[in-house]
Amino acid sequence: MALLDEPRPCMVALVKNRIDETFERLARDGRRALIPYITAGDPDLATTGHLLDALAEGGADCIELGVPFSDPMADGPVIQRAMDRALAQGTRLSDVLECARSFRERHPDTPLILFGYLNPIHQMGYATFVERAKASGIDGVLVVDLPIEESAALSEPLDEAGLHVIRLFTPTTTPDRVQRLGQGAGGFAYCVSVAGVTGGSVMASSALRDRVDLIREQADIPVAVGFGIRTPEDAARMADLADGVVVGSALVDEIARRAPVEAPGRIREVIQQFRAAIDGAEIIPLRPQ
Repeated sequence: MALLDEPRPCMVALVKNRIDETFERLARDGRRALIPYITAGDPDLATTGHLLDALAEGGADCIELGVPFSDPMADGPVIQRAMDRALAQGTRLSDVLECARSFRERHPDTPLILFGYLNPIHQMGYATFVERAKASGIDGVLVVDLPIEESAALSEPLDEAGLHVIRLFTPTTTPDRVQRLGQGAGGFAYCVSVAGVTGGSVMASSALRDRVDLIREQADIPVAVGFGIRTPEDAARMADLADGVVVGSALVDEIARRAPVEAPGRIREVIQQFRAAIDGAEIIPLRPQ
């Protein structure tokens, strides 16, 4: 299928969804968003449901739910191994959507974002995916390997359904491209804090602050910083720079080191510590277990 000669960015949805309402509420309260990530199906789908509950109950403002994929090129070894474990359990996109639907019944107000790669969505079919994602209570979709030039076939129906297209802004994204990405971004802009895969070293604070300011100016939506944030102290520093903080590898690593029955309780404890740090409470170091 030939690409359009001049691809046009999608228009951001006019209807507010749970992501918009959450960031607006936090802004009124002078608080920052805590956005944890876990991989669906790791260690199994039943435990994923309990982990989602623990995140919501522990203080998460939005949750990113990873869709397992065999070639997660943007993810570091911790999340790669989680996806391998989930795939070994037979976890498919349809299973992830069912997990989301079940979570939505229990937690009607917590925004839920699908984080993944294009191939599983392409295999399901864009129209079917959008219909099922909306029915499952998904609020936003972040597709790592879908450039804006080729995104209209998916981003436009998502936008029409009221689901935000979350865009990644990396350290190497040029100012011109930041502007273009900003035109098609919804919900919040995801500012990648490392020049590499998830779990890497975070940019210097001064450079990251400049990056966040540029994205805010061009996208005119909240900015959340992610990749490489592993401790509550890291999260507190990022909360001084941005409107939200994404925590992924640290949680996935905690899950991997525990039996399924123990993981939700530990994750609730960990997310409470990140919540306290972001809100400016005294940071109590996580106790090893």
